[in-house]
Amino acid sequence: MNLFTLTAIGNDRPGIVSAVTGVLLEAGCNLQDSSMTLLRGQFAIMLVVAAQDGTTVDDLERKLAGVASMLDLVVSVRSLDNEIGGLGAGAGAGDQGNKDIDDASEAWVVAVHGADRPGIVHRITQLLAEAGANIVDLSTRVIGEPDKAVYVMVMDVVVPSGANGSILAHKLEEAASKLAIHTSMHPADPDIL
Repeated sequence: MNLFTLTAIGNDRPGIVSAVTGVLLEAGCNLQDSSMTLLRGQFAIMLVVAAQDGTTVDDLERKLAGVASMLDLVVSVRSLDNEIGGLGAGAGAGDQGNKDIDDASEAWVVAVHGADRPGIVHRITQLLAEAGANIVDLSTRVIGEPDKAVYVMVMDVVVPSGANGSILAHKLEEAASKLAIHTSMHPADPDIL
């Protein structure tokens, strides 16, 4: 089995997910991990796909070319090292390096909201990186009326063993007050996903 990452992005319209996954099904692929979202009218797909032995990046890109052209999608396929595991081993927003996450690590949820301004994501994620925390999921939205816009960010974070999540939560609150925003951090509840 070969693993690949696949990204596709384009103007939102009905049928994108069906078209892309239909091609992958016909190619004998199985979806492993996925994240799909709508960002200001652009629909973005990120997948980890298991393909039959012998399948190459070029094979998948060639098979997806028709759908990409028809739906005006930008598609990228990359080979994924089969040694990479699920949540943990090197997973994350890419800013924490290639750290393995051990069994003593703790999952936390960080929520941030406040008036929209430049630097919110950078300052909060910088503090997390300095603490060795690994961001495994991050989403942001600007909500409300333009003159009263509120910036909302929610992250799933893995705090390394030996680090104190409560102390990190306090540091985030201090940084948030300097940015005139609010933050909360609590242990993640186990759920299906």
